[in-house]
Amino acid sequence: MTNTNVILIGFMGSGKTTVGKRLADRLGLEYLDTDERIEEQEQMAIRRIFEERGEESFRQAEMRLLTGLLKEETKRVIATGGGMPLRPENAEALKRLGMVVYLRTGGDTVYDRLKDATDRPLLLGGDPKGTIETLLERREPLYRACAQITVDTDGRSPDQVTEEIIAAVREGCH
Repeated sequence: MTNTNVILIGFMGSGKTTVGKRLADRLGLEYLDTDERIEEQEQMAIRRIFEERGEESFRQAEMRLLTGLLKEETKRVIATGGGMPLRPENAEALKRLGMVVYLRTGGDTVYDRLKDATDRPLLLGGDPKGTIETLLERREPLYRACAQITVDTDGRSPDQVTEEIIAAVREGCH
């Protein structure tokens, strides 16, 4: 058990959901996926929010969610959407919310994991691999700046990543 939230950030396909569920189970904490919560609150799939309202509307929904989570007492493992920590106000809210862990994943691994996905609005274009590389290059410094801990996921199982995070949590890195 931990006395703080553990927040997982990283690019889409980095394993936030898979690792987050395992981590919550191992730490005896509730699990929360911010994208799922936003879909519930907005009563609309994220892809539709992007298509019908635009990315800005989705980013505002993320901030509203974070503002609400900061007021809650429940300690959780929180898996964020890949773009959540990109806005400075979101990054600051995440840091206040708990221990932020960046799941760093290389472009080739992301592509292999997501090449057949149809639910990733930012990858539904002509060059998904190029899009991944461009976005990763832009986002990497922002993820690093937001996180207290960085865990590499390439070539590692979800259990190995989970164990590394648990060790860091138990050392009190927050």
